[in-house]
Amino acid sequence: MLTYDLHKEKEFRAERHVEKVLGRIDDGDVTVACWEPWQISPNHAHPYAVEAYFCFEGGGMMHTAEASVPVLPGGLIVHPKGELHEYENGPERTLLYRVRYGGDPLSRIKEWRGNAEWEPRAEDLEYFGASAAT
Repeated sequence: MLTYDLHKEKEFRAERHVEKVLGRIDDGDVTVACWEPWQISPNHAHPYAVEAYFCFEGGGMMHTAEASVPVLPGGLIVHPKGELHEYENGPERTLLYRVRYGGDPLSRIKEWRGNAEWEPRAEDLEYFGASAAT
């Protein structure tokens, strides 16, 4: 059994959101993700893992190719393996609890509009094709 107090584990940074892996179990992990207002995640996918976000406090919008949905306290969003998604935080600090499971939780990033310094890795380009560089 793993137990955590999310209030004690949370960390915020002005430069970018904080993803703090709390523990690893088999082929997955549990994480606290902390967001300052208006921070944006990479537009990314997890080819081998399902990813689930539970909004503990705050909120914003989750974007996929098919839809954009509000992320509100008490809400749960689950992304199937390989689904491209991006989280955009709202006007207040947000605390999300994340679980990735079912396989290697590695990320492939297509773009990151919240980080002007980001450049795709070779693995990202291979996964998404040349469109990741634009």
